[in-house]
Amino acid sequence: MAYEVRYHYQPAKPAPVGFAPRSLVDAPTAPAPPRPVTESDLLVRLRQGDHAAFDAIFRQWYEPLVRSANRILHDPGVAEELAQDVMLELWRRREQLPDGSSIPGYLMQAARNRALNHLRHLQVQKKSQVYVEALSEPAEQADADTEANELETAIRDAIADLPPRTREVFLMSRERNLKYSEIAEQLGVSVKAVEANMSRALRQLRDRLSPFLRRTGGT
Repeated sequence: MAYEVRYHYQPAKPAPVGFAPRSLVDAPTAPAPPRPVTESDLLVRLRQGDHAAFDAIFRQWYEPLVRSANRILHDPGVAEELAQDVMLELWRRREQLPDGSSIPGYLMQAARNRALNHLRHLQVQKKSQVYVEALSEPAEQADADTEANELETAIRDAIADLPPRTREVFLMSRERNLKYSEIAEQLGVSVKAVEANMSRALRQLRDRLSPFLRRTGGT
C-alpha cells in the first residue's frame, strides 16, 4: 500500500517592530581611532610636568636640534651638547611657557642662540689668546709643569664633587669609553637620563675649571 505524504506550507510570521536579530544586537562595534596628539596637547602636558610628553618632544626634536646647531658650529660634539642643554632648559622652564607657544620654534631659536653665543665666545677667546702669547715672556714657560699639576689636581677635585650618579656616568663615559646606550643598560636608566647627567657633569666641570681654562686658553 502506498502512502501519500502531504506538506503544509505555513508562511513565516513577520518580526515585531523594533526587533533586531541577536547577531546584530550583540556584534561589537569597532573602536574609534585614537585622536592624534597635537603640539598644543604636548605643551599643556609638558607644563603640567608630564615626563611622557617631554620624552615625546625629546625623541622628535633632539636630532633636528643637533643638525641645526652643527650647521653653525661644524662641530658635532659641541652641537650635541648644546642640544642637550636646550632640552634641559625646556624642562626647567616648562611652567613659564606661555599659552600658544610653538615648541619647535622655541627649541630651534634656543639652539641657534646657543650656537651663535658659542662662536662669539670662541672668537673673543682666540683674540685674547693672541695678546696673551704676544705678552708672554719665555721665562714664564718654566711654570708650565706647575700649572699642569695644579690643573690635574683641580680636575680630580671637581670630579669628586659631582653628584654621585653624575660622577658615575661621567667616569663610565670618559675613563671606560662606554657609549651612552651601554651606560644606560648597565645602570638600568634611559639614554636620556645618561645624556642629562653628562651635560650636568660637563657644565659643572667647566664652571669649576674656568680659571684654568682662561689661563691656558682652553675651551
